[in-house]
Amino acid sequence: MLARPDIRHPRIVLAGQSGAAPTDDAGLLGALRRRGLAAHWLRWDDLDTLRADLVIVRTAGADRAGEFLAWTRRVRHLLNPPDVVAWNTDRRYLRDLQHAGVPTDAVGSGDTTALVFLGGTQSHAFTTQRAVDADFELWDLGRSALRAAAEHVGIRVDELLDARADVTADARLVGLNLVAPVLGWGLLDAAARETAQRQFAVCVESALERLGFGPFSHRRP
Repeated sequence: MLARPDIRHPRIVLAGQSGAAPTDDAGLLGALRRRGLAAHWLRWDDLDTLRADLVIVRTAGADRAGEFLAWTRRVRHLLNPPDVVAWNTDRRYLRDLQHAGVPTDAVGSGDTTALVFLGGTQSHAFTTQRAVDADFELWDLGRSALRAAAEHVGIRVDELLDARADVTADARLVGLNLVAPVLGWGLLDAAARETAQRQFAVCVESALERLGFGPFSHRRP
């Protein structure tokens, strides 16, 4: 329920390939609404996304890449920002990160660990099968990749709502997903999932405040 139904709340859209939550994102809408945020799901190509105050991409239109990239420039406010999306959808972004000093592995052989960052801050880690506790060396690699990415597109790290860094056991970056990354919510236990999704919602509040829809800073995390 919205905390103040008597005032206008920013209209937030979670955009995906369909108008419903992907399986892994179950519970995310509820986490936002518990923070008093007026959010709902729409297809990314639904014209109503253009009327939203803030659009959060949760599944991307990979099969219609040109249309999707054009759409990112038309919505009022997008997370992650359009410049980030354009850069990250070009596979050459790994070369940019490598030039910035981030150890990379373009082949991506062997098992990888996915590191999730919310608002530029470490959240949780998982493999294809389960949640894991990643070594600090891997988290340091993920942070260095985020810093390099943010610097390349000219934003602060905390302006990246969600990010997923896939890394090898020997601390090399296989991929950095800043466009609707799968965040592995479904692999977390109930308490960890609630905590992580609440942090996602808090980061959305911070973004709204940064975009002039606040203030939300007085609210408890």
